[in-house]
Amino acid sequence: MKPLTIKDAEVVVLGLQDEIRRSEESRYDHRLHGVLLVAQGMSCRRVSQLLGDAPRTVAYWVRRFERDGLTGLTEQERPGRPRRLGEKQLQAIDRALRGSPEDFGLSGNLWDGKTLSAYVKSQWDVTLGTRQCQRLFRQLGFRLRKPRSLIAHADPDKQARVKKLRRLARSEGVDLWAMDEVDFQQHGTRCRMWIPPESADPVLLYHPTRRSVGYFGAVRLRDGKLVYRRETDRFNAETCFAFLRQLWAVSSRSGRRVVVIADNARYHHAALHNGVPPAGLPKVAFCDFSPPPRPTLGTEAPR
Repeated sequence: MKPLTIKDAEVVVLGLQDEIRRSEESRYDHRLHGVLLVAQGMSCRRVSQLLGDAPRTVAYWVRRFERDGLTGLTEQERPGRPRRLGEKQLQAIDRALRGSPEDFGLSGNLWDGKTLSAYVKSQWDVTLGTRQCQRLFRQLGFRLRKPRSLIAHADPDKQARVKKLRRLARSEGVDLWAMDEVDFQQHGTRCRMWIPPESADPVLLYHPTRRSVGYFGAVRLRDGKLVYRRETDRFNAETCFAFLRQLWAVSSRSGRRVVVIADNARYHHAALHNGVPPAGLPKVAFCDFSPPPRPTLGTEAPR
């Protein structure tokens, strides 16, 4: 009789071995077959070659069968490595992650693997690696997200003041200037953070905090003339006063009343500006126009 063969035998053997290991019942039958072959006179080494297991594994099955019978071939409890953190400690970590690392004397305002590792070390003297802490985030239901930038919309009530400004702009006896200051700043980067399961995806309201180049500037609305002054110092009443003197010197040549549109920054309305222009000449009038507040740095959830 012609012997039967199986195509791609090596691949098939691996697949069959994976199928044997797939369930507890098939593993039990596999051990039975190994002990049966040893009982029929085969050596543990020969049986291990046939079944694809180590010789010591087959010998271990035989010893368990000799000691406990068929019960010795069933699945046993696998103790594994004991957990380093108990249930109460995990609950404490879950509460802590909904706050800020600064509440526990740690640096930074977002949680990440390194920060959580430092927190666990400081609280319970338990050392966890960064990867372990990242798995712990997911175990507690957190997800990793990068916040999207969002700039606040203008206040509708303050937008109504634009109508008053349009009337001034149409007046022939008024020089209407729009004044503000600007920082050209180097922005930071957004990073991914760990978000609790009950929170929505975060929005990071950004506020640049790095080096900058500042300018005071004003635009005359009737003809678009620009007056500006580079500010190497901080924006305050004194630097604003210096720019207003420069602005008045330019605008006074037209012989019109000077009206400046400014926001509600305190140094725009300081008492020091009563000296612009010099005493005895028409003063600069301010028209308060306050835009929405500038974005500030904030987070919705920990990293």
